Amino acid sequence: MVKIQIPEAAEKIMEQLNVHGFEAYAVGGCIRDSLLGREPEDWDITTSAKPEQVKEIFSRTVDTGIQHGTVTVLIDRSGYEVTTYRIDGEYEDGRHPKSVEFTGNLLEDLKRRDFTINAMAYSGREGLVDAFDGRADLELGIVRCVGNAVDRFTEDALRILRAIRFCAQLGFHMERETEQAISAIAPNLAKVSKERIQVELTKLLLSAHPELVKNVYENGIGPFISERFEWAGKRMEEVESVRFLPPRKHMRWAGFLRMEDPGDAAAILRDLKMDNETVDGVSTLAGLWKRPIPAHKPAIRKVMSSLSEGLFDDLLCFQEVFCRGEYMEQLREVKQYSEEIRRDKDCIRLKDMAVTGRELIAAGRKPGPELGALLNNLFEEVLKCPEYNDREYLMELAKKL
Repeated sequence: MVKIQIPEAAEKIMEQLNVHGFEAYAVGGCIRDSLLGREPEDWDITTSAKPEQVKEIFSRTVDTGIQHGTVTVLIDRSGYEVTTYRIDGEYEDGRHPKSVEFTGNLLEDLKRRDFTINAMAYSGREGLVDAFDGRADLELGIVRCVGNAVDRFTEDALRILRAIRFCAQLGFHMERETEQAISAIAPNLAKVSKERIQVELTKLLLSAHPELVKNVYENGIGPFISERFEWAGKRMEEVESVRFLPPRKHMRWAGFLRMEDPGDAAAILRDLKMDNETVDGVSTLAGLWKRPIPAHKPAIRKVMSSLSEGLFDDLLCFQEVFCRGEYMEQLREVKQYSEEIRRDKDCIRLKDMAVTGRELIAAGRKPGPELGALLNNLFEEVLKCPEYNDREYLMELAKKL
């Protein structure tokens, strides 16, 4: 018999539901991950109790999705989603059911789920409930839809990207009928919000196999994400190398979009409603990574001064992954010199210069654009020679500029 270790708080919730005469199981991704020996991110619970009954049993709850049967139970400073067994009604928008019907039958609830590996439930009393051979598919490394694949993707087109994403996260391959259904139903992705699409693509790129983003194009999905996104797929090069980048959002997206003009990369991400910080990081890396950095400390300080400390390190990492040939030896020198610059605490930020605008104004300079230009000129000198970052020297130099 399969034995899964359920967190104590989740076990308490299930036991309380049982005490009041209801069935309760941990369900979905937490069971999949437990069987794979992975640490589940969340523990979701499914139950025969209706939402109002769940709320009567537990004193601290939040109505997170009450119309779909979901109540979050708060226990031991954590929240656990408890959802009533349900049957989804007709899907009208390719994403959400028009209505849901609560049921007392666990199997009815499991059969509406997306993939067999996500359609397993478990309780300490009953053991593993696996009506669709999800455990066998886990062992075979297969992503397969529950029941008819066309029906599952027609109900919710986002499942198309979820299928590819699970393959990338788990190192699985897709069952043939499931993959065929993806190509057939891909146009329905046009109905899905760009934010939800972006979340799935980001999870895919952050996975152990980001190169599987190519499956988006091979299955004809690209045009239904955005026109710009489709064009990016035509310029993908060495996508396999993206996995060598750290699994951080701006790094992996930059690796994927690195052949794009920085403005085009930013436009693709804005189409997908990406946050501004990621857009800025991606467009910066896309614009700089092909430019060799001279193995010369003044030039390195200049580059460092134009980027945040973290983004400069990201640029070096990016170049290590994607640059080739003679530059690699030069890049090793650049890394060594940049470490020395930090060790010696060379001034690489205008705010750290020994002279401020206020001091120049006090010495007779007028506020305005000319003062800004003077500060920048002084800073250029400091970047060339860190020893110039001395107040007396800079005040004298300012008199000559």
